[in-house]
Amino acid sequence: MKDNLDLINKYYQELEQVSKDNLNKAIDKIIEVKKRNGKIMVVTGSGPNIHEGVTVLISELMDKNIINNVSTSSAVIAHEMAGSLDKVKRIEGNRLGFKPDSSFLPRGDIFEFTQIKDSDLENLRKELVLNEELLKKSKSINGDVIIKAAGNMAYPMGFRTEILSREILNIAQTYNLPFEEVAGWGADKRTIIGKGAEKGFPVIVSVPQLVGGGAVGLSVGDSISISERSMRIARMLEQSDIIIESAVALTQEIHDGPFECYTGHGIWSHWIGFRTYSLKEKTIIRIDLDKQLMRAKLMQNKNKKIQKAIDKGLPKTKITGIPFRMEMSAFARHENSIPIVGDIGKIWPIIAYKVADELGISLDFLSYPQESEEGKRMREWIVEYVKPIDRKKLLQRAQQYKL
Repeated sequence: MKDNLDLINKYYQELEQVSKDNLNKAIDKIIEVKKRNGKIMVVTGSGPNIHEGVTVLISELMDKNIINNVSTSSAVIAHEMAGSLDKVKRIEGNRLGFKPDSSFLPRGDIFEFTQIKDSDLENLRKELVLNEELLKKSKSINGDVIIKAAGNMAYPMGFRTEILSREILNIAQTYNLPFEEVAGWGADKRTIIGKGAEKGFPVIVSVPQLVGGGAVGLSVGDSISISERSMRIARMLEQSDIIIESAVALTQEIHDGPFECYTGHGIWSHWIGFRTYSLKEKTIIRIDLDKQLMRAKLMQNKNKKIQKAIDKGLPKTKITGIPFRMEMSAFARHENSIPIVGDIGKIWPIIAYKVADELGISLDFLSYPQESEEGKRMREWIVEYVKPIDRKKLLQRAQQYKL
């Protein structure tokens, strides 16, 4: 994947001035922190982060030691276990012999098939008993072929991910490790979990993002306790100088959770003897399409309305006159928070390129918006080169693990 500097500059120039100013501020802060060997954490959701190639870019930035730890969703873990993006064929269920009222089919009665090489399918037969008749039908019937988040609803990779997740859960519980860490043992190095396992960087699913990705989400949640998960994330946040939030909801319960004392609810945890931390001196950068986030931050900077509402115990929505999302509260009130309103598919490559260039680092991968020609080629590249989790490699690592 070659860099297209002209395109990156074009995306930068298209930003509204306030977002451009904040983006410059964020980039300068990231560069300043990395020049003194500080740590950067990313909090990311699934959805656009997968489709825009941002998760693969985050893996690249982990490889280059620009990003040092990640909190994400169980859906991202599920998609990365199957290779991030897949090509799937979509066929009406009745053409495959399923009854029109089959309750297990999703809306539209569509059944999906992973477009998989014969050699990879042969390896899969060593793991699973496959429905050969169904696979044969999938090749003889026409259907739309699209690129989408991998290992989700398509057969057989979605099914394989479900089965493998329970096997990984058994290993994780036996060794008292997070599911994400064990899954990373066999994952592609171009995924967040794979790169985290290779570099020893923590990759943890946040508590608000536990239930997603079917059996993967359940297995992630069952692997370690909620309390241990919260404490692990607290330690990651404590060690990080910058927290970058990328297209993710409910972040207030991530960055100022049960062990954070500046904007969060950690006072009593500290009182009774738990290790706590403070966001006070940290920088929080949020990339989001919601312009209300910018309004909330500007309103707080101008007249302290949000903090006044909290001080008086009043509802923030009525005081500010804007629809108030949970994550706006602590973010808007934090002195060092930087809102960037824009498409993550455009913002991330700008940040990655400019930071790496200033630090003298050459990137081997750069993401682009999925609707651009570069983005379309990028998505095809991810389908081709980012591979599903290698079960054999995972089990070999499990056999070598020492408590």
